[in-house]
Order: sequence, then structure tokens, then C-alpha cells
Amino acid sequence: MIYRTDYHMHTTFSDGRSSPDDYVGPAAAAGLCEIGFSEHLSLFNGKQDGCMNPDIVSIYTEYIEKLKKNISGITVRTGLEVDFISGMEKEIKVFLGGVDLDYRIGSVHYLGEKTVDHGPEFYEGKNIDKLYEYYFEQVMAAASSGLFDIIGHCDLIRIYGFKPESDPEPLYRKLAKCLKKNNVAFELNTNGRNRPIADFYPDRRFLHIFREEDVPVCVNSDAHIPARVGQYFDEAYELLRDTGFTEMAVFEGRKRRMIPF
Repeated sequence: MIYRTDYHMHTTFSDGRSSPDDYVGPAAAAGLCEIGFSEHLSLFNGKQDGCMNPDIVSIYTEYIEKLKKNISGITVRTGLEVDFISGMEKEIKVFLGGVDLDYRIGSVHYLGEKTVDHGPEFYEGKNIDKLYEYYFEQVMAAASSGLFDIIGHCDLIRIYGFKPESDPEPLYRKLAKCLKKNNVAFELNTNGRNRPIADFYPDRRFLHIFREEDVPVCVNSDAHIPARVGQYFDEAYELLRDTGFTEMAVFEGRKRRMIPF
């Protein structure tokens, strides 16, 4: 039996639609052994829609700690999904240094002042090859920062189906090497199936590169509603097996261990 975890879920503390308590039942029904909440946090772009106000992070962590004590049969972890902004590493480090977490997910949503996932108009009239290069540079900067345990949806730039003319495989190879060098895991994010790209992140064509570079992996749903907890996990685990992965990363107190599956 696979020891299943889902460390990427959003509740009403950020842009999810239900309270943390509402995710526990669906997670148990999906056969999960551990769940982790990872609310969106953006420190440098004002009070963004869909992001948790930094002022209430302590309220959030206290809430999850109480939830941990009040349920049985499933392990609950506390995380955050933090926007990585190049040049602000020191400020992020200082802020996160005061937050007790089981893991930190680092994600790149912003390229400049705009996010890559709030509408296809962001891509219109732009050089897609250069956008891909810039995006991957930012993801690698996040992985190299020492701030994060997991990199979230590492090729979110694919979300609307815009494709570079050049072969992106070298970008994935470079990213995988960077993750391995910096001892950072990546997630197979199943929520891409619900977005216009209609497939997982990262691109399944290049999963073998992460395996060849021996990068730790975990499967996450990026659920914003309880019904999507553990969604498409059977397909995700089968895909990882077929690619040659044999272990999954699990986290507690920002310490990672690997469990065979």
C-alpha cells in the first residue's frame, strides 16, 4: 500500500473555499496518510487577492496545530506556499524564520508585476521562448535560495498552453540539476489537470530528467476545494512508477525522509 501524502492544499485562510476541517474527511476517503496545508503567502506585492495576510500567519499556524490535536487516523502538517521574488531573499528568510512549519513550498507566480496564471493575456505579444527562459531562471533562483523544501508547480508557465519554439528540454535538465544540488524536492502537481493545460506539472515528457538527476518528489493536489484532495493520484503514482521513481518525500519539522512506494 502506498503511503500517500498531499502537502499542497488551500483553505479559506487564503484562496480556498472551505475551512481546513472540511478537508480531513475527503483526505481520509482518498486514502491519504498525511495532509498538509500550504496557504498562499506573498510578502512584497501588497495584500493580493487569494493570499493570506502576513499579519495572520500566527493565527493560521495555531489553528492547524489545534486541528492536529483534534483528529485521529490521519497526520496533519503545517506549511506555506510562498511567492519567491528575486532580490527579496533576505526579507523572506527573516519572515519565515519566525514561523514554525513542517515544510515550505516555494513557487514562482510573478514575472515582474504580473502573475503568469491569472489570464492568457499575459502571454499575448510576448516572446514565449524568452518567457520560458526567464521563468525557469526564477524557479532555479528559488531552489538555490535555501528558503524552501519543495518547489511548487515548477513549470506553471505552461498553464495556458503557450509553447516555446525551441526545445525546452535543456531548461528542465538545468532545473533538475539545480534542485538536486540544493537538496530541494519537486512536486508532481495534479491540479494542472483542472487548468487549461489539462495535464500535470511538470511536463510529463521531462519527468525522466528529474529521475535521472535523482531529485526527490512528492505528489500534491494543489486543492482549493475538498473534492480535489488526492485528485488524480492513482494516475500520478503510476506515472512516477513508469518513470522509475521508487520513493516519495515526506516532511516533518522541515526534515525530509524518503518512503518507498
